[in-house]
Amino acid sequence: MQASVILVGPMGAGKSTIGRLLAGLLRLPFTDSDRVIEERTGADIPWIFDVEGEEGFRQRETAVIKDILEGEPVVLATGGGAVLKPENRKMLAATGQVFYLMASTEQLLERTAKDKKRPLLQVDDPEAKIRELIAERDPLYNQVADVVVNTDRRSPRSVAQEIARAVTGS
Repeated sequence: MQASVILVGPMGAGKSTIGRLLAGLLRLPFTDSDRVIEERTGADIPWIFDVEGEEGFRQRETAVIKDILEGEPVVLATGGGAVLKPENRKMLAATGQVFYLMASTEQLLERTAKDKKRPLLQVDDPEAKIRELIAERDPLYNQVADVVVNTDRRSPRSVAQEIARAVTGS
């Protein structure tokens, strides 16, 4: 039986876009943990951060990831901070093949510049914030990843195809 394929990495690395394409290639359902959180709460992530804070959001995220990974195999795009909780890292590593989608700070800044739905980037200096998040999270992404894939200046389709080949061994 095929295991789930899990995409981790910073916001703007392409997890959702690549995940959808990858799911089609692997003939698996696609799930985005952030979207599931929004569906279950009936609220968007910035609102959850405002009302419950990051810790409240992270608790919801852990519960959603657990529910998703206990089901049938999927391609799962996680939120950028999903790796912060040791419980999540353990769950991700134990449940499927984990791919760390990596991108340069410049590329992440470019891809997230106009996105107002990223609460952690609603600051005066988004570039400094991205650098801070990468410094904190890169070791955690690497810890949980089976494979690291650089998405800089690459089409989502080429990245999805590379991951599909790694998953299927062809």
